[in-house]
Amino acid sequence: MKQAINVGVISLGCAKNQVDTELMLGTLQEAGYGIVQDPAQAEVLIVNTCAFLESAREEAIQTILEMGEYKDSEVGKCRVLIVAGCLAERYTEEICAELPEVDGLVGINHCADIAQVVDLCLNGNLLPVIRVSDDYGVDYMESSRVLTTPAGSAYIKIAEGCDNRCSYCAIPLIRGGFRSRPMEKIVAEAKLLALQGVREINLIAQDTTRYGTDLYGKPMLASLMEALDEIDGIQWIRVLYLYPDEMAEDLLEAMSRCKKFVHYLDLPLQHINNDILKRMNRRGTKEEICGVLRRFRTLFPDCVMRTSFIVGFPGETEAEFEELYDFIQEYEFDRVGVFCYSPEENTEAAKMENQVPEEVKKDRRNRLMELAQNISLRKNQARVGSVVQVITESVSDDGIFYVGRSYGEAPDVDGKVYFTSEEPLEPGDLVSVKVLIGEEYDVTGTVV
Repeated sequence: MKQAINVGVISLGCAKNQVDTELMLGTLQEAGYGIVQDPAQAEVLIVNTCAFLESAREEAIQTILEMGEYKDSEVGKCRVLIVAGCLAERYTEEICAELPEVDGLVGINHCADIAQVVDLCLNGNLLPVIRVSDDYGVDYMESSRVLTTPAGSAYIKIAEGCDNRCSYCAIPLIRGGFRSRPMEKIVAEAKLLALQGVREINLIAQDTTRYGTDLYGKPMLASLMEALDEIDGIQWIRVLYLYPDEMAEDLLEAMSRCKKFVHYLDLPLQHINNDILKRMNRRGTKEEICGVLRRFRTLFPDCVMRTSFIVGFPGETEAEFEELYDFIQEYEFDRVGVFCYSPEENTEAAKMENQVPEEVKKDRRNRLMELAQNISLRKNQARVGSVVQVITESVSDDGIFYVGRSYGEAPDVDGKVYFTSEEPLEPGDLVSVKVLIGEEYDVTGTVV
């Protein structure tokens, strides 16, 4: 009986991958499979992989090898090992040739086929079973999702793929061109999540500001936000992965009108020097970026800003790096991620001359991170005495504190709010917390 067959799924990479994992879990559950957390108890193991950077590929391969060990009867019960996601999509032949323990491959456009692939593998079909194609239709399953986020919060993927063609990025090669989901499907999904107790929705795509341009002939993120703002039960709407050149006035005005839009700006800027931005094939200029930042802070004085930067891009000079350093110092971003440039095969940047030595990249990253940490510490200390609304996620390992996030902390990438409460709380509860201690990434407080 299928009910007796347990499946374990390991999800790697970004939030978009996490949504794909949740949809696969829903499909498997509907097909009658059991879901287990302990890989030692799983007869089927699925690794949903990321292949964005070399470090991500290394993590994926290591995880696949570790899961393959559960095929040993003295270690686990695994009969079938399946690789899904970006690595399966991009390196199908290499996986088949070099990882014989893999029984099936499921690309990013075939999440809906996961139960069928598991069936075929279990029934002794000619292995490996492969469901990989470059048919980049929108594959957002109608099946239910098994949420893996903390109670009260969920991601909604509003588009797939990317048309930006940044010179360093392999995402379009893996996930295809940009394609939006119909607005009515997104709104229907948000309503269903609200009925399930979700209070915070996080809109994600490779470029959320471009939402709707392919379906409706114009950007429609503002209209989408206004539709979501009307849904009962939803209290926070967070928009991630915005691009500065698409932050038009109508979008900013819609953000100011939407009562549930949290004042959190996530702009993956990557650099600020105009020459590097041009070589990166990034849209927009330093002047446009600075204009958006100033406008956002004018509209939302309490805003929290997050961004990410790449150091050591081919040809980056010390002067260009110093310009980036000064920019961060001037605009004092609340949250900053810094990454060393990684040459990705079949991208334009990988072919460029004047590749920066690894030790120079690491030194520049360390210098930026030290600056960003100092800014974050100062800003968190300035929060002491303020009262913020916090969504409860869990209890700390020592059992002393509840753990949650305010509007200023996005899930998975930012710090946490640790707090005490005289009354017992459940995951998903929204409470008011007075901040008592501010540290580099986290703050601590108490319910008031």
